[in-house]
Amino acid sequence: MDRNEPSWDFYRTFLTVLQEGSLSAAARELGLTQPTIGRHIDALETIIGFQLFTRSPQGLIPTEAAIDLKPHAEQLAANAAALLRAATGQGGGVRGTVRISASEVIGIEVLPAMLTALSDRHPDLVIELSLSDAVEDLLRQEADIAVRMVEPQQDALITRRIGGIPLGLHAHRRYLDKHGTPDKLEDLLQHRTIGFDRESAFVRAIRKRVPLIELMRPSFRADSNLAQLAAIRAGFGIGVCQVQLATRDPDIVRLFEQEFTLPLETFVVMHENLKTTPRCRATFDALVEGFLAYIGR
Repeated sequence: MDRNEPSWDFYRTFLTVLQEGSLSAAARELGLTQPTIGRHIDALETIIGFQLFTRSPQGLIPTEAAIDLKPHAEQLAANAAALLRAATGQGGGVRGTVRISASEVIGIEVLPAMLTALSDRHPDLVIELSLSDAVEDLLRQEADIAVRMVEPQQDALITRRIGGIPLGLHAHRRYLDKHGTPDKLEDLLQHRTIGFDRESAFVRAIRKRVPLIELMRPSFRADSNLAQLAAIRAGFGIGVCQVQLATRDPDIVRLFEQEFTLPLETFVVMHENLKTTPRCRATFDALVEGFLAYIGR
C-alpha cells in the first residue's frame, strides 16, 4: 500500500465531522479525543492537498471539495459496514448480522413480532433495523434487505411483491363522541383531519382516489406516518392508517369502508448477490412469510 494513502480511519473521521458539524461532537460520536479528531483531519488534508473545512463561530463549514468527497466517504462507510456484517456470518448456518431497512411505522408497529419469531428460530442472528421513510440503497450496501412501498427498478435486486396493505380512514371513539360521526364524505370538511405537511406520491394517490381530500385543510400535519397514527390514537381527529393496525384497538373506528380503501403496495427486496447467504436468505424468507400473514389477517 502507498505510504501516502490515507488511513480508512481518516475518512471515517472526515465523514463524522461532516455529519456532526464540529470536532468535539465528532469526538463524542467516535469515542475519541478532540485532538485526535483534529489530527485525522489535518493528516487527510495534507495527503490530499486541499482544505476540507473552514472554521466559523457556527462551527466547521465544509468546503466545496469536502462536499464533493462526501458521497465517496459514505460509500466507504457502507462498504465497511457490509464487510463487517458479511464477516460475522462466516462459519456456516444462519448466524451473523443482517441489516433491514423499513419505514418508521412498519419498523415500529409491524416488524417486531416478525423479528422476534425469526430470532427464536435463529438465535445466532443479530438484527440491525434502520428506520426511515427514505429509501436506502441496496446496491450501495446501505442495507441487506429492505421493506419498500415503491417497486424497485434496479435489475440487480431480488424483489418479492407482497400485495397491498389496506389503508382506511379512522378515528378514535373519543373524537367521534365529542364531534359526531360523519355520515358522508362531504361531512369531513366539517371535521378535524390529520394529513401530511408536504406533497408526495402517496398523497397524490390518495387525492386521486378521493378527490374531496383536495378540499380538506388538515388541523394536524406531519411528515411521519407514525406521528399521524399517534394522533389518531390520541383522538385528535380523522386520519389515514393501516387497517390492520387500527383493529388492534377496539376504540378506533373505521369510517367510509366502501368509499375509501387504498392498498399500500409492499415489497421485500434484497441484492441478488445475497440470495445464497444463509443469514440474508433466512431473513428474506421470514419477512415474506410474515407480511403475507399480516396482509392475510
